[in-house]
Amino acid sequence: MTTDQPPLPPSLAQLASQLSTSAEVNAALSSTAAAPGPVQRAAVLVLLDHQTDPTVLLTVRSAELTHHAGQVSFPGGGIEAGETPTMAACREAEEEVGLATAAVHVIGELPPSRIDVSRFAVRAVVGWWDGQAHLTANPAEVAAIAHLPVSHLADPDHRFTWLHPRGATGPGFEADDLFIWGFTAFVLDALLTAGSWSQDWDPSDIRPVPPRWRPV
Repeated sequence: MTTDQPPLPPSLAQLASQLSTSAEVNAALSSTAAAPGPVQRAAVLVLLDHQTDPTVLLTVRSAELTHHAGQVSFPGGGIEAGETPTMAACREAEEEVGLATAAVHVIGELPPSRIDVSRFAVRAVVGWWDGQAHLTANPAEVAAIAHLPVSHLADPDHRFTWLHPRGATGPGFEADDLFIWGFTAFVLDALLTAGSWSQDWDPSDIRPVPPRWRPV
């Protein structure tokens, strides 16, 4: 993370102004709330590049991981003692995909969320980079790296409501053969809202989460 911030790309100005203050953004993440109880603090890095149509960095988690194995996610993990959410998110991105912390320009944070199934309280740290560095997946944690344009994610043809076998639902995305659901999809939905990229889509299009994209 750089301390001397370069000018914010114009394509991200609206996003920066709405991150933590928009009622719509808070509403987009409200469905991730869980009942009170002990949780582990965690952070993820929601990273966009500086293009007119920004791309979002996502990973496919290794099938060998304990939590959310095989799912599409943002780089991230537990917050260690003495770390801020930003420090943890950047550290995890460096460990998972080799992104140097110095390449990340932090914009802000989304409202806090909780993931009931894994008992995490998560802060999504939003930042941008120039998109130039070569990223390499750490095979112990990441099976694949994806860069998805905001326009692709916002396209109504790529949006739907996912349905988990236990009955949970939420906003979903399909892109480049990826089925994006759960916490990651809630954050993407909030991101599109904050950046004024969201388009009307059909929430009555309900699609079960395929076994490939959810833990057994």
